[in-house]
Amino acid sequence: MPVTADDVALSVRHAVDALAAAPTGWDKPAGELAWTCWETGEHIADDLVFYATQLTRTATDGMTPFTLTARRDGGPEVMAFADPDAGPAGLLDMVDACGGLLVAAVRAAPPDATGYHVFGRADAEGFAAMGVVEVLVHTADIAAGLGVPWQPPADLCERVLARLFPDVEPAADPWQTLLWATGRTALPDRPQRTEWRWHSAPLQSVT
Repeated sequence: MPVTADDVALSVRHAVDALAAAPTGWDKPAGELAWTCWETGEHIADDLVFYATQLTRTATDGMTPFTLTARRDGGPEVMAFADPDAGPAGLLDMVDACGGLLVAAVRAAPPDATGYHVFGRADAEGFAAMGVVEVLVHTADIAAGLGVPWQPPADLCERVLARLFPDVEPAADPWQTLLWATGRTALPDRPQRTEWRWHSAPLQSVT
């Protein structure tokens, strides 16, 4: 089954609900990342709106030319920041709003719409799948830092694996397979990846 706008909405809803259980601790590192939980949340929001604009713009070359800045050296470069005074609830509201923009962009995209990505021009399904993976794996990073449980739906993991990682052999647990595919864990029969990339271009381009 294809990855759809509904899948983006589902991933964002699950992530926001899970992370809302942790109103403090957002200054801690997000899992093994060099970013804090707060910075990683801003990165999720930024990716969602960035993918939306890549899909909706009429220009065909290069990235949407936003100015990207970081709060600190070593932090993620993003185009928009959540107001710290709004607290974690405000940050999650920003994630939800940016997710809505990608949902709307994917739903409105004509069948032949594509947009720039460094790994290959993506169609609407590709941007939806990339948005879902950004939400799922970075929520895992944040959840590890905050000490809250996080287990996304297995069927959603299966769909994004099939779309973005067609060369990856599925393991028994789709979520653990996705974490392995994105370099976050080892599997019993596979060492942890030190390099990885997904297939953003339409699947028919796979040779």
